[in-house]
Amino acid sequence: MAEIGRGTGEAGRPGGLRRVVAAALIGATIEWYDFFLYGVVAGIVLNKLYFPASDPLVSTLLAYATFAVGFVARPLGGIVFGHFGDRIGRKSMLVITLMLMGVATFLIGLVPTYAQIGVAAPVLLLLLRVVQGIGLGGEWGGAVLMAFEYAPPERRGLYASIPQIGLALGLCLASGVVALLSYSLSEEQFLAFGWRLAFLLSVALVAVGAYIRLNVMETPEFAAVKEENREAAIPFVAMIRGYPKNVLAGMGARTVDGVLFNIFAVFSIGYLTQTLHVPRTQALLGVAVAAIVLCGTIPLFGWLSDRLGRTRVYAWGSLATGFSAFPAFWVFLTFPESIAAIWLALIVPFGILYASVYGPEAALFSELFPARVRYTGISFVYQFSGIFASGLTPIVATALLQVSGADRPWLVCAYCALAGLISAGSAIWIGRAGRREAEAAPAGRTLPA
Repeated sequence: MAEIGRGTGEAGRPGGLRRVVAAALIGATIEWYDFFLYGVVAGIVLNKLYFPASDPLVSTLLAYATFAVGFVARPLGGIVFGHFGDRIGRKSMLVITLMLMGVATFLIGLVPTYAQIGVAAPVLLLLLRVVQGIGLGGEWGGAVLMAFEYAPPERRGLYASIPQIGLALGLCLASGVVALLSYSLSEEQFLAFGWRLAFLLSVALVAVGAYIRLNVMETPEFAAVKEENREAAIPFVAMIRGYPKNVLAGMGARTVDGVLFNIFAVFSIGYLTQTLHVPRTQALLGVAVAAIVLCGTIPLFGWLSDRLGRTRVYAWGSLATGFSAFPAFWVFLTFPESIAAIWLALIVPFGILYASVYGPEAALFSELFPARVRYTGISFVYQFSGIFASGLTPIVATALLQVSGADRPWLVCAYCALAGLISAGSAIWIGRAGRREAEAAPAGRTLPA
């Protein structure tokens, strides 16, 4: 529900648009790899080496708590980098955030264990996790906007969804690397040094990503804002004063994305391996396969949002995604010895249905704000809501499972369904507000369906 860009500049040349989208995708993949690597090992390694406790539940909750800290730090990164992204430009912020995330991830791979340096070990992990969160908080909005603001208006759902594939690729890479190391090494070797190799790999990936991002141009839509001196003096203040309802609606719409992703990509790994005794490698590979499927379904639903309407696809997708937890966990409980069944219960809700939300999401949020505050707006909506929708989800799910019992995970499923209802309602409000604004807009102005 904001102004659509003026000219598309280099976007009009297919080669230029492809180069920009590729740079956004590759950088986003590296950032998500770095961020999710921590989540993948939190419940299977970090709880043992950095948060030792007599009760395994306590150590797991502590490990997930530092996982959540990364989400708490993300709004700060979104505000800081959003401010400079709306004042100076999208491109330079993307290079800085990539370097910030890469260095923090590499250093996590070097932190000594609790047995070696005591309480300093979890403290160092906590600080580095904060740096990761700040980096990703500024990364997501910039990567999305590079694709969104270069793309022609009628194809923005598709092109803005392509950097979103970075989430699936990053998760696939993170879980796949950990699964490979877990399979190749003994338990002692994996805990001693194997998991660290996955973090140290980040330095090479960051070097590649930074080189690619340095060779793209600023978006034409932001260039027009700069040329006409339309930048907001303080983008965050301008966003809050001018678009408070859009901010709240965007955060509500984001709920199901954060909850369902962390249920299936993070919580399910610990649940399957520690509660149902599914082999760790098989659980990790199941998530990796679902992420591979997600790479194809994300742009499919992004494309559908251009054809059927952004909010229509998002609202129905939110309901389907939220309620899919019930059959998925039923399969987990009923067929714990069937790897094929476990994988299917991961692939359908996470690899297919989840994409109906995550595919259109980037364009949906971008259309909530004008270009002069768009970086700040979408970063704040995505990252601030992530504290509750994403960061706390593994902790909430673990607590709910403790209340209901490991063989009755229906409170966890109800939590997912509630998230779907909240997001669907928010998307419907966005659609109605967009139609009201379209009716009041000057002739020739286009708005999202």
